[in-house]
Amino acid sequence: MKRIVTIQDISCVGKCSLTVALPIISAMGVETAILPTAVLSTHTMFQNFTCKDLTDQITPIANHWKQESFTFDAVYTGYLGSFEQIDLMKDFFDQFKTESNILFVDPAMADNGKLYPAFDEAFAKHMATLCGKADIIVPNITEAAFMTGMEYRSEYDEEYVKEMLRHLSALGAKITLLTGVGFTDGKTGVMGYDKENDEFYYYCHDKLPVSYHGTGDIFSSTCVGAMMNGFDWKEAAKVAADYTKECIRLTLEDPAKPWYGVNFEQAIPYLIKRIGK
Repeated sequence: MKRIVTIQDISCVGKCSLTVALPIISAMGVETAILPTAVLSTHTMFQNFTCKDLTDQITPIANHWKQESFTFDAVYTGYLGSFEQIDLMKDFFDQFKTESNILFVDPAMADNGKLYPAFDEAFAKHMATLCGKADIIVPNITEAAFMTGMEYRSEYDEEYVKEMLRHLSALGAKITLLTGVGFTDGKTGVMGYDKENDEFYYYCHDKLPVSYHGTGDIFSSTCVGAMMNGFDWKEAAKVAADYTKECIRLTLEDPAKPWYGVNFEQAIPYLIKRIGK
């Protein structure tokens, strides 16, 4: 059985970060170790949430794992809350990188043309240095713009996206996946670039008329889980995009009208069937 470690915060209620990564990747038949960077009572769309920072636990946990000779087929980082946590992830990559495993970074820090309130442009540039140590990165267009220094555009063409992917690949990652890419009305998807083979890939599907918190985490978790099941990066991106869409579809149809996250649990049977488990 493959083993992943995913490193990000855990929002106890909210369907994002570790509360989606752990069940999704586990359901895909992959052992999922976790390294929580913080514990929040809810995600940040709620008011008056509590937060316990766990930065001081990262190094002791990593050291214990090295003593126990644990290895990981993939190291997957999500939301990181500080410059220090980014630096600790660089050290973690150095400690646990092997000839065959995958370093997978979701630089979760911005969307819709704006950085999250806790971050600034200096943080985005620092995140770019972590992306430079990864094998695969999965930013959205906003995150990519801040990391590369390119102008953010809400309306764009294929050449703009290809230029952005080339700039991102110059950071160092072998594979770059840009999420939330759509070239025509009513469509969205993912465009990727394989630097070694100078190869682009695009996959799109119908865009549902709603936005939910945590869907980026669902995409990333599914993508890395699919790769651990033998899918190449292009097929893994397609599976992740389709599963994310299915989660959103089921949430839209829910009479309870949930607002703080998607009904990814209902879609897990679809995912298991999709990957042939």
